Amino acid sequence: MIESQNASINKLIVHQIGCRAEGEKLKLSKSLFDISNSEEMAFVLKTFFFKPFKTEAYFNLTSDNGAEGNQIFNHACTIFDSPETFLEESMMIADLLFDASNHPKIRGGELYVVHFVGCVVDGQPCDAIGIFKSENKETFIKVFLSQDENIELGTQEGISIRRLDKGCIIFNIEREDGFRVCAIDNINKGSEAHFWMDDFLGLAPRQDSFFFTDSYMQMCKNFVSDVFNDENHVPRTEQVDMMNKTIDFFQSNPQFSHSEFATKVMEEPQIIDAFNDYKQQFETDRQFPEPIPETFEISKDAVKGEKKNFKSVIKLDKNFHLYVHGSRYYMEKGFDQEKDLNYYKLYFKVEM
Repeated sequence: MIESQNASINKLIVHQIGCRAEGEKLKLSKSLFDISNSEEMAFVLKTFFFKPFKTEAYFNLTSDNGAEGNQIFNHACTIFDSPETFLEESMMIADLLFDASNHPKIRGGELYVVHFVGCVVDGQPCDAIGIFKSENKETFIKVFLSQDENIELGTQEGISIRRLDKGCIIFNIEREDGFRVCAIDNINKGSEAHFWMDDFLGLAPRQDSFFFTDSYMQMCKNFVSDVFNDENHVPRTEQVDMMNKTIDFFQSNPQFSHSEFATKVMEEPQIIDAFNDYKQQFETDRQFPEPIPETFEISKDAVKGEKKNFKSVIKLDKNFHLYVHGSRYYMEKGFDQEKDLNYYKLYFKVEM
């Protein structure tokens, strides 16, 4: 958990990252931005930087990334050890980002490099380095009083503080195993999305309860769509039932056990065998450094985030959608020969 209530901005600089596809250049600031005279600006910026990071999804930033190592890791180490080098190090970070922004869909924008003090992560006090990029501009209506005291309207282009386009915060803890990092990219979703997390930052998922829970739930959802599906003659009611039992298991247990999950959710030996085979292929395709462990603590934060991707809906032509939240044994499927149509019969005690 990130606690930023007592965090403050110690150093801040803004650089301009041009769009390389449009021939724009890199423009570097020569001095730090002074926010000491504006408590309101400091509060707005701190909220803008920290607000998007509400989950337990962390990454690792290590020194190992290619022949030259991870340059962002090296710059972070230098700033943490020698804060007086912040200006020069921020320029080199900007240069790295500009070099990495070689995909035609990567837009130009402002790069904010920030040194925070007073952060707390899972009870550990530390300083941190923030690297943020804004790409989208919005038009705002400006209301002002003219010299003859009339209310006038105008427009101004600026950056909305409601949404951070790209960002990461590197916390000065666990350096030996890789700095703990939180990171987001709210803009790029296609092939160009790899540039921020992979090409520029060189992050790797942190092997913790959030990662294990999130990965396992994704694997279960994909197993239903890829294997436990219509093509293998699995009724839709059984598919939905497995999705619901998966959600129930993760919501009702603090600790995950693969053997218990297989017994309670998969139930039948042939389904368990098919799932175990799928698990091995899933881990290989995702290039996990190690298999997901047999037991781990369940992250409720990850369950909450992944639950929305489990669709317990049976769509019937264009007439009906059945939202199934309980057991499939309260549903009965049949075929009406007279109408030449399939039907579902639903059993219930109380009409809500």
